[in-house]
Amino acid sequence: MHNTGVEEVRAVLVGIDTGKDDFPESMAELALLAESAGSIPRASVVGRRGSVDPALFIRSGKANELLRTMNEHDAELAIINHAISPTQQRNLERHLGKHVIDRTGLILDIFAQRAKSHLGKTQVELANVRYRMSRLVRAWSHLERQKGGIGLRGGPGETQMELDRRMLATKAKRLEAELDKLQRQQRTQRRARVRNQVFSVSLVGYTNAGKSTLFNALTKAGTYAADQLFATLDTTSRKIHLGEGMQIVLSDTVGFIRELPHQLVEAFRATLDETVHADLILHVIDACSPVALQQQAEVEAVLKEIGADTIPRIEVMNKIDLMPQTFTKGSQIVRDINGVPYKVFISAQAGMGLDLLRQCLGEFAQMTDKLRVEHALVQKLRARGDLLEPLTDRPETADFDFHPNPNHSPNTP
Repeated sequence: MHNTGVEEVRAVLVGIDTGKDDFPESMAELALLAESAGSIPRASVVGRRGSVDPALFIRSGKANELLRTMNEHDAELAIINHAISPTQQRNLERHLGKHVIDRTGLILDIFAQRAKSHLGKTQVELANVRYRMSRLVRAWSHLERQKGGIGLRGGPGETQMELDRRMLATKAKRLEAELDKLQRQQRTQRRARVRNQVFSVSLVGYTNAGKSTLFNALTKAGTYAADQLFATLDTTSRKIHLGEGMQIVLSDTVGFIRELPHQLVEAFRATLDETVHADLILHVIDACSPVALQQQAEVEAVLKEIGADTIPRIEVMNKIDLMPQTFTKGSQIVRDINGVPYKVFISAQAGMGLDLLRQCLGEFAQMTDKLRVEHALVQKLRARGDLLEPLTDRPETADFDFHPNPNHSPNTP
């Protein structure tokens, strides 16, 4: 696994303020990412819009300011709140005489530290290999030589780059094959759940929104939950008994974040597949976050990217115990015009509203189960010839599931 050298070092954070409203929150999030990786943020250096330099990423004057700041705080690492090119990283490291890492590399480092299962470790390793492959061409540009002269041989840089590319491509192929095997095992487990008609619920949300705390509160599983980013990487699933013989399977998955590296989304398909194949999604939202809407939009974008945006979902507004009383009416269920719940206000940490959330889960499970029974009856009637025309154009093997409007608009019939 690629080692970025982030652990237990003093760092200075670097950001470019492009005028967006969420820039302060973005820098605060970078500080949390740095702490989650084991680094100690000492100071920040901020450039303004238009100050991006193609060679150093930041202009030379700002680079000199960064060097002074790092020396003042005895910092060994500069963490850039953006994705930078290999050339910019190398040039800035030469200018500073210190190590530089960008946001993507930092997130990859955290994932490498947190992955525990074989599946999680394989996914992280594949993401890291793809990240290095995407940066390989420019990384060796300083050694490249034009082909020409006697023998038309390439230079030493080109030769080394080809060797590195071949090595990484071979490693990526091996990891992809391993992931394919693990995904086949997952599909077998999912088919068993479908045969047993187990209602499947997936927890999603922005990192540190309280997913794992909610998972523990509902299942008493005791999985790791902490006030840090990406506390959970590996999917954990547990059964929940809702009474009257009804049970569901609840899965806690990896948290999302703004500018989530594409390599991670692709590599973590196996983990995210639990969400894609869920009957219901619980979107956990930090209700007291000043950028809750932006965080919600980031999660929605990833759900769309992985093909899970049409799955029915409930927005779980978490941490209401931390909100001023004037901004909340306490734990409650919000329903659309058809009476279907689409939002629940709770506090997983304080245990507020968990009974209401369980009630919503039971309602969805009952609705899905009822329509499955109706679909089975239709199939029997059709087999007897009592129905000549199919009532749905869906595949014969599909469940006739209840799918309310995933956008949960209370004014939409």
